[in-house]
Amino acid sequence: MAQFVHLTPESRVGLIRRNGIRRLRRAGPAFPGGVFAVPVTRSYYVSHQWLRELKRRNAGPIAGVYFRLPDDERVWVGHYGAAHRWMSAAEAVAEFLLAEDRRGWEVVIPRRVLPSEIHRTRQLPQVVGWRYSPGAKGKPPFCTCRFCTRGEYGAARLRERLGSPDD
Repeated sequence: MAQFVHLTPESRVGLIRRNGIRRLRRAGPAFPGGVFAVPVTRSYYVSHQWLRELKRRNAGPIAGVYFRLPDDERVWVGHYGAAHRWMSAAEAVAEFLLAEDRRGWEVVIPRRVLPSEIHRTRQLPQVVGWRYSPGAKGKPPFCTCRFCTRGEYGAARLRERLGSPDD
């Protein structure tokens, strides 16, 4: 069985233990909807890479919900900025492990995860992962307007240093 981790606000862990993880988004023409997850690997950083990006939304501390899926279950896999493909859960884990750069990959399970499939929940250190995009470290932001940098720490200094299209 393939094991995955879903990141969620700590305040929802009790609800998830009782009811499972419900589908997070509705299906659309190019998106099947479902539960976002990442395969659990030996690299803690890679398995929990989305934590800092999710934390930017100020949802409080983030926890990990670990669950197992049957190997033949169909999931939707790909990099968040590229085309995704349908494959089995076991193939998704293999594809993830063989990827040259695993940062930014996601797995979407097109159904809710049942409470019986949840293996464990865990509090996580809140400093793991990347922000903005996987390769953003050391690069200036794409846009420094007030809308794109609203509510972020150091946004005024950033606009002052790099200039803002608003000014």
